[in-house]
Amino acid sequence: MVLQQEEIKIVVGAGEYNNNPGWIHTQEKEIDLLDELSWRNRFEIKSITAILAEHVWEHLTYEEGIRAAQICFEFLKPSGYIRCAVPDGFFPDEAYQNVVKVGGPGPKDHPAASHKIVHNYKTLTEMFEAVGFQVELLEYHDEHGNFQYKNWNGKDGVIFRSQKYDPRNQGNKLAAPSLIIDAIKVE
Repeated sequence: MVLQQEEIKIVVGAGEYNNNPGWIHTQEKEIDLLDELSWRNRFEIKSITAILAEHVWEHLTYEEGIRAAQICFEFLKPSGYIRCAVPDGFFPDEAYQNVVKVGGPGPKDHPAASHKIVHNYKTLTEMFEAVGFQVELLEYHDEHGNFQYKNWNGKDGVIFRSQKYDPRNQGNKLAAPSLIIDAIKVE
């Protein structure tokens, strides 16, 4: 059944979290970022207002990430967006980097669950821009390990693993940050 409604907002790879009430929460078996048919079975082309992907894109290679972005671009309305959060490759913390490294967390019996890439703001931006998105950086570390932050609104998609919402990141020290972007479809 193809969904038709005025505003469609989906969370891909939602896991057990429901940080975005009113959004459609999906798992990989329902919407596969790399399988256009799984999208066509549920949505019309240019019908989606927003896609939220919290700690999903690091489970794709760079090339798979571009392919997933292309599919999302096709299904987003003009001015629609992807709010994407991934582990931050420029966060200057050795323990954090050890956890998020390529081949990092994920069950051994499900290799797709492990990380295939560790993005920094440059690689993630380049990947989405290659498809035609305009990228706005929301939270990230620069090459010098300095945290950069642009005020963003949770009503446009809550990223739990963020400076803004994760209780581990309150105060003056970040413990578990994400690199967060909005990739906006400009046509």
